Amino acid sequence: MTPLAGLLIRRIMATGPITLADYMAECLLHPQHGYYATRDPFGVSGDFTTAPEISQMFGELLGLCLAQTWLDQGAPSRFTLAELGPGRGTLMADVLRATKAVPGFHAAAEVLLVEASATLRARQRLTLGDHPAQWADHLAPGDTPLYLLANEFFDALPIRQFTRARQGWAETLVGVKESHLSFGKSAPMPISMLDHRVTDTTPGDTVEICPSASGIMQTIATRIETHGGAALILDYGDWISRGDTFQALKSHRFTDPLAEPGEADLTAHVDFAALAAHAKSYAYTTQGQLLTALGIHHRAAHLARELGGNTLIQHNAATHRLTAPEEMGKLFKVLTIYPSDCPKPPGFA
Repeated sequence: MTPLAGLLIRRIMATGPITLADYMAECLLHPQHGYYATRDPFGVSGDFTTAPEISQMFGELLGLCLAQTWLDQGAPSRFTLAELGPGRGTLMADVLRATKAVPGFHAAAEVLLVEASATLRARQRLTLGDHPAQWADHLAPGDTPLYLLANEFFDALPIRQFTRARQGWAETLVGVKESHLSFGKSAPMPISMLDHRVTDTTPGDTVEICPSASGIMQTIATRIETHGGAALILDYGDWISRGDTFQALKSHRFTDPLAEPGEADLTAHVDFAALAAHAKSYAYTTQGQLLTALGIHHRAAHLARELGGNTLIQHNAATHRLTAPEEMGKLFKVLTIYPSDCPKPPGFA
């Protein structure tokens, strides 16, 4: 039993079952025993590998996409270049390297990394070297244009999960059974925030909502619509949430989400329609389609000229993994938000 498991069992025994959102928040962000508070989970030696760690091309193309959007919006002399959940800082480092030759871009950019983990903040500082940057726990409203990246950020936000019954919705809860954490259901009841899902579900269907995503998206969308900029949000999920997608990952393998609280990554698929609902103007595509439209295959061919042997094999495998429909290309989706009086960012049909 992990230390956090003992704390959760005692809490539940004292006050009753908790929601999945409460469980995820404790497992990921507990100050002493939370997953992100205690480790660097990325890469081969960690529990999962994100796109920026697979290939530099991912960050380069997204960075140039934002830079071209900045140019298309008149190249404002001051703007915020932000990333939510920056991991090791690899994505931002690749963005900054790729955009270094764009005249005026770096001089205008104020880099902001939204990161709650002190462990990961230290790693990000090392990755960015001496490039100026600021850190924050949350994205706050501001008066500058916002050019924002969020790669595999929203999937880690706590969710609530409901199963439709004949009369109302039964919420998934975490309780205790025989001294171990276990799943259970609340009594069915009306849930007003799910009234709009009655038309596309039937009894027995499961839907998931992410309460904390709404405030974040409202801040992003309002700032971009008011002051300019664009957001690129990449994650695994679908346009509308349907089904049980709550999962745990440890050492690159799926595991029981209740088995080792604080020792495994917990995520759920992203409901992109719920994110887009906060924006006036948005576009939606797959990761593979966007990267292809931005020229990843041309960039890959250029880089391949200098490679050989196993390095070339790994390079080609990385390109395939990022773009192929059977790999990340179709599973991962991309939502962009941009001002209603501006063109779409490059790569979105």
